[in-house]
Amino acid sequence: MDPQPIRLVIFDCDGVLVDSEGIALEVLVEALAKKGILLSTNEAAERFLGRSLGSLAKVVRLEFGVAIDPPFLADMREVLYARFRGELKPVSGVAAVIDSLKAAGIACCVASSSQRERIELSLSVTGLLARLKPYIFSATMVENGKPAPDLFLHAAQQMGYQPSQCLVIEDSPAGIRAAQAAGMRVLAFTGGSHTQHASYETSLGQLHPDGQFDAMENLLHFVLGVRRPEDLTDA
Repeated sequence: MDPQPIRLVIFDCDGVLVDSEGIALEVLVEALAKKGILLSTNEAAERFLGRSLGSLAKVVRLEFGVAIDPPFLADMREVLYARFRGELKPVSGVAAVIDSLKAAGIACCVASSSQRERIELSLSVTGLLARLKPYIFSATMVENGKPAPDLFLHAAQQMGYQPSQCLVIEDSPAGIRAAQAAGMRVLAFTGGSHTQHASYETSLGQLHPDGQFDAMENLLHFVLGVRRPEDLTDA
């Protein structure tokens, strides 16, 4: 990786901090079916994974000729939030990794395509909110969502770092492209349950991220040169 030290780790939320993408895709597929749009979860993942609601609505309008109106989004959000409260789990090991990064002087923040209320709900029910608040950035804060670089550049600017000092942790092709467009190093996290979709590995291979890992503890190796949180106490 680039020899310049990493000063800021920017985490995507869905599929990186919390294992939410599988739930979200199921809810989306069910909601679109009510509009007469029949997609498998794999097809939905290929089109929408990592994108903002604005991008989702644009794709649905252009590809299917169906308008996504506020009542549709409100109903889908209500179902999704209910499932999050009952089912959502953090990605295994991520809390210890965040603590280890911060203890080593590496800043951490969240930059997600989701609305801020969804991000905070996800982090709250999984016990991660206190570790990352107030450094939470949503696509609603910028003009263009992923795969545009706007959100990551905004997060870096607000945190006080240059793009060359940042490392983005992403699970989606749209997010990886956004990080690359921002001039940041990016690692693909492939440990979420949604990464088993057929189109996922193909899309990932075409993007050539700076690295790929499927166990969150391995992030410490990329950033700090250690393999587990407990290795920090032995260094």
